Formats: sequence, C-alpha cells, structure tokens
Amino acid sequence: MTGRRRARGPGRLRGWGGVAAMAVACVLTALFTLLPLSHTGTDGSIGVGGPGLGVAEPAAADDCTPEDAVRSLKPSKDEGPTVKEIKTRKDKPNKLIVGIDQNSYRWGYRNPGTGDLEGFDIDLVRAIADELLGDRDAVLFRAVPTNQRVQAIQSGQVDMVVRTMTINCERAEQVAFSTAYFETGQQLLVPKTSKITGYDDSLKGKKLCTAAGSTAETELKRKSFGADISTTVPNQLDCLVRLQLGEVDAVVTDSALAAGQAAQDPTVRLVGKPFTTEYYGVAMSKEAPDLVRQVNHVLDEYRKDDWDKAYDNWLADDLKNVDGPPKPKYRED
Repeated sequence: MTGRRRARGPGRLRGWGGVAAMAVACVLTALFTLLPLSHTGTDGSIGVGGPGLGVAEPAAADDCTPEDAVRSLKPSKDEGPTVKEIKTRKDKPNKLIVGIDQNSYRWGYRNPGTGDLEGFDIDLVRAIADELLGDRDAVLFRAVPTNQRVQAIQSGQVDMVVRTMTINCERAEQVAFSTAYFETGQQLLVPKTSKITGYDDSLKGKKLCTAAGSTAETELKRKSFGADISTTVPNQLDCLVRLQLGEVDAVVTDSALAAGQAAQDPTVRLVGKPFTTEYYGVAMSKEAPDLVRQVNHVLDEYRKDDWDKAYDNWLADDLKNVDGPPKPKYRED
C-alpha cells in the first residue's frame, strides 16, 4: 500500500465479544441470509424480492493476469446514461441500489443497538451516493451472500456491489470493477488454543471453513495441505459461528475480515502471514462503463481524506500498520 504508515497502540474492543459475540453472530446469520423480503427498512434497506438469482457460468480468464484485473477505466465526473437512468427509472427512482454485507463486523453490519447499517464499506457507499445523486442517504441496501455477488449485478437486481469483494481475473470477466480501494490477503483465524500456525503443514487433517464462491475457497482448492475443505457456507460470518461451536478447526478468509471477527470474539486469533495479495473493488455491470468511470472519480477524491477517516473509525483498532489506500491503476482505453 501507499501513503503514510500508521503505528497503532493497543486496540480497544468496541461492540461484541466472547459469548455475546456468538449469540449475536447466530442471530445475524439467521436474519441476514438473502431471502425474499417485501418491506423497506427505516434506513432505506430492502430485501431482495422476486425470483432467485441465477447462477452465472464462470468465464474463461486464461489471458488475464492479476495486474490486468486490477486495472480499471479512467475516471470521469461526467454524468453518463447509467446514472441518468438511475435517476429516472420507474422503480426506485433517484436511489442507488447497492449489494452489501450485513454481518461483517467493521465492514458492513447492522449495529445491534441501533439497527443501523455501519462499517467501512457502508461509508464508501454513502460517499458514492452523495457524489452521484447529491444525497448520501439516497441508497437502497440489499443483502447479498458471498456466492451471489456476481449474479446480483448480472441480473440487474443491484447497481453495484460494495462488499469486501476481491478483484480477480475470473470475476473481471463477469463484472466490471472500480480501481482498488483496499489491500488485503488470505489468512487463518483459529481458537487461541489451536496449534495451527498458518497456511502450512499444520493444517493437515484439520477441518477448515470458507465462504462459497470466495477467494479462500479457490486458494484451498489449489493447495489445502491435507486439510478437509468440504465445509463452505453462504456468508463468511457463518464460519465464525462454526468455529465458535467447535465444528471446524479454522476459518480461512481475508485478513481484513478476520481482524473484525477477532474483534468480535477475544477467544480467537489470526495466525501466520497473509498468503495472498488481494484488492477490494466496487463491482458493477460490464454494460455500465460510464458508471465505472464516475465511481473511479469518486474514489480518487475519497482517497485524499475520507479514506483515512473511515479507516480510523472502523479498522485502525484491529488492522495495524496499514499504509493507506492502494494507488489506482488504469487501463489505456
């Protein structure tokens, strides 16, 4: 990452912890799995109604490299046809419909005390809405499981997904990504008493949990070190619950998400070093290049000051020594 390095002191635990964490996690998992809902929340959140999301066939990405995948369209502040359509469409006019997570602590979750959606990704969504529609509250949130993020975009159920979504070649063949707004990597989350030391031979014979359709699942299929990788779940928080219940020995997920889960439950810890380098991006339709360019313009401005504010507010307690947002990389077209 680029920018100034932050040295943080001991983090303070805000929110959930221990037994209370497991109880809240179980409740959230039950409540926020993607199900047809017909009501609109007081904060503008809505459930996904109508027919289920179709499953898209993975596209070939043989000619793509990780460097190619993270390059996005050059930014533009000019309003294009996609935003004009969003402003005037008959169903939910002048509202940005965004797929998010509602159970990833610090990133996108409902505050159990207020019921409000909060987190690093939520702040970014509101900044995008403010720039595109002139109102940071002009958002309709839709809860989308990890394995349905691409389908939610392709089906037109959302205008974009802002949900700790890693940019990679396979996904870049299916959806368009903004420039990267956060750098992370896959890491192991284990009970504090565990003898697992990281992504290594200590995983042999251990039972691991990943979210279906996640980068973690893909990496473990490539190399599992003899671990049982059959446990996959729709939402990443489900893995934490299974770890707390003793049903699995470890969770494999982005280090950024794992840090939030460790903050929820002081009985678990991160082990080893991140064994991949990944970047989160805002995912949009490949048929909306004008929207991609506008979001990239928003991100250019967001990195100047608001990114730091969001990091300090949501992530600094648990993610130390983060150098700032990654530099944007653009395509030539």
